[in-house]
Amino acid sequence: MNLVHLTIRVGKKFAIYLPKEVVKELNIKEGDILLLGIKNDKIILKHIKSELPKVRYWSKVSPDEVEEVGEEISETLLKRSSS
Repeated sequence: MNLVHLTIRVGKKFAIYLPKEVVKELNIKEGDILLLGIKNDKIILKHIKSELPKVRYWSKVSPDEVEEVGEEISETLLKRSSS
């Protein structure tokens, strides 16, 4: 898409709605992240990748195991403080 000038209106709570042509051209989907910048008197929006990078976890402990150990520690501390 070449440089295009479109007129849009600012809505309630200063919402700005992207024209359908722009959304299609940039393949923007609901929930995508846009980076907003201001340069001189211009607003610059840059489309960031819609998918977050896959995260490699450094531990193989499940959330259930963490909760179980946490409960054991809590019980131990409660027993110590009540004696």
